[in-house]
Amino acid sequence: MSVRTCKRTPLTLALMLAFPLAAQAQSAQDRLHSKDPDSIPTVVVSASALGVVSDDMITPVNALGGAELVRARESTLGETLANQPGITSSHFGAGASRPVIRGMDGPRVKILSDGAEVQDASTISPDHAIAFEPVLAERIEVLRGPSALAYGGGAVGGVVNILDRKIPTEMPSKAVEGSMELRGNSAAHERTGAFEVTSGAGNIAVHAEGVKRDADPYRVGSGWAEGKRVGGSFKNTESGTVGLSWIGAHGYLGAAFTKERTEYGIPGHGHEFESCHPHGAQLHCGSHEEEGEEDHEHEHEHGSEEVPVVRMNSDRWDIRGEYRNPVAGIDKIRMRASLTDYQHDELEEGQVATSFLNKGRDLRVEAVHAPLAGWRGVAGAQTSKRDFSALGDEAYVPSSVTKKHAVFVTEEYKLDAWRFEAAARHEWQDIDVAGALRDHESKGTSVSVGAVWKLGKDYSLRSSLSRSHRLPTAEELYADGVHLATSTFELGNQDLKKETSNNLDLTFRKFEGDTTWSVSAFRNRVKNYIYAHTLDDVEGFQLVEYAQRDATFTGLEGELRHKFSPLLSATVFGDYVRAKFDGGAGNLPRIPAHRVGVKLDGEWKRWHGLVEFYRVSRQDKVADFETATPGYNMLNLGTHYTTRIGGVPAQLYARINNVTDELALSHTSFIKEVAPLTGRNLTAGLRLIF
Repeated sequence: MSVRTCKRTPLTLALMLAFPLAAQAQSAQDRLHSKDPDSIPTVVVSASALGVVSDDMITPVNALGGAELVRARESTLGETLANQPGITSSHFGAGASRPVIRGMDGPRVKILSDGAEVQDASTISPDHAIAFEPVLAERIEVLRGPSALAYGGGAVGGVVNILDRKIPTEMPSKAVEGSMELRGNSAAHERTGAFEVTSGAGNIAVHAEGVKRDADPYRVGSGWAEGKRVGGSFKNTESGTVGLSWIGAHGYLGAAFTKERTEYGIPGHGHEFESCHPHGAQLHCGSHEEEGEEDHEHEHEHGSEEVPVVRMNSDRWDIRGEYRNPVAGIDKIRMRASLTDYQHDELEEGQVATSFLNKGRDLRVEAVHAPLAGWRGVAGAQTSKRDFSALGDEAYVPSSVTKKHAVFVTEEYKLDAWRFEAAARHEWQDIDVAGALRDHESKGTSVSVGAVWKLGKDYSLRSSLSRSHRLPTAEELYADGVHLATSTFELGNQDLKKETSNNLDLTFRKFEGDTTWSVSAFRNRVKNYIYAHTLDDVEGFQLVEYAQRDATFTGLEGELRHKFSPLLSATVFGDYVRAKFDGGAGNLPRIPAHRVGVKLDGEWKRWHGLVEFYRVSRQDKVADFETATPGYNMLNLGTHYTTRIGGVPAQLYARINNVTDELALSHTSFIKEVAPLTGRNLTAGLRLIF
């Protein structure tokens, strides 16, 4: 289809011009400090309100950065993080994928861009992409527990904070510095180019970055009855940012503008059920044979290219600032603000069938105070507004304006080998909905306490206890209509109450020596858990109504690593989550199966190598109207080489995922049968740092 081809834009030309610019900078001093400097971990967790060192965090934190992030990056955020402990993805073909943390996804996992909320439509439906490009991320952090609470009581699954370079926070060490990267893969014939460059003079620093990706429908593992490739699972992206900062002795203030344009297909989308509607608690899908035949004519075969296409456009402004030591007793004041104009159109045969629009704004201000009676902490306020509307054939959610306001505080106290942390957040939410529907007002208070005890120099014991409220979203309250992407007819419930989550998290770690390990256990009891309750099913098309029921999530995450020599290390890892309704009322849907694996990694001179094998078990603890998903084995190989090309530090990397070409289905996916996971896939790339 013609909409698959991204036209040449100023961003495309900027990408082409970036390569000569990088070549001119080859004689510049190397800003990196080791043979693989990008692999040096950053130990301060930026998403923590207090900027805590990772070893002192109360609850587990996953951080991907440097060479590890370069090797792990995929075209979506969910797939980039999918192999981290306790994290999977809501795989929806190649175009859309959100992280699933400890069995929770959607609005229970908050996505941030350096502390400011990413405003898009991805929480509304799993076929909607996150408006952020992973290739441009500098580091990705995943938080849970007290530190996550500062960003919203609704983030009961966790917070994913994406750090980038779009707004400089310090002057570059030389006139021009940056990087450029070329990469591709075999399964989707992906071609990706990216660059980022920073320059400055006096107190002014400027930054520019961009990425362009073209990827065809991807190939799945062997033995799939529908063929070799997922029809229509292409993805084309263009994204670019220009940022400017004033940087002084006591802080900085900067702004950036980001434009992203993405087109991708929605696999498995059919029209045979578009006339379905509820009669009470039952589905009625037409009574005339001719109507059924006419509807069926519009169905898209799995192998066909003629699938609906999402054309997403996002314009986002970011403003960030920090002022250190403004007055006595205040160490720093930080500010994050964003303004987003988001729209995505869903095209049928080249014509716009449905449009989703979201105009959002977010402002967050926080102050870090100096120690007071031994307590050090941060207090702040946050306000956001989301003006959402949907127009067209599948506008199953009415237009609404959601306003949220919050105040929060996080405090820490250190005593010998102990570190204590406490946090509280109070939120107000107002939802104004179009038409005769009832507006909704709610509020909630979330609190948490935790401690980490260092047992000598090698061990630590962490624990946290939290009670948080999640307020219902406009989609859960007001949905009413056919949603063909997920094969559902959705009914909202205006009587929904706030969720109350009571979570206990324990972690025991050994973090020094040749043998290190970490084991985490959690239990999360949720009162009035909001879920899509299936009322009826017709040939896989479901009538769902948002309902509430008490539920409990229980799980384990762990890894054990042993360093045999300076050259070779081995790691055993695994995770498990069990989610069910209380009182023997059944299982929650789309909960990931447990997995266990082992990996070997080695270092030799400038080479790094990795062999990883893991087993994802069969998931047969399923909800009503849900099918079991078979288990699968996954073998991955990777290598990384650090060198210089023309005097410029360079990284060459390659990995082969799914070496055995196994046919694998993701239980967390709404379309697992029509969009399996990627088959054998070689990814290779070159990154230059100047």
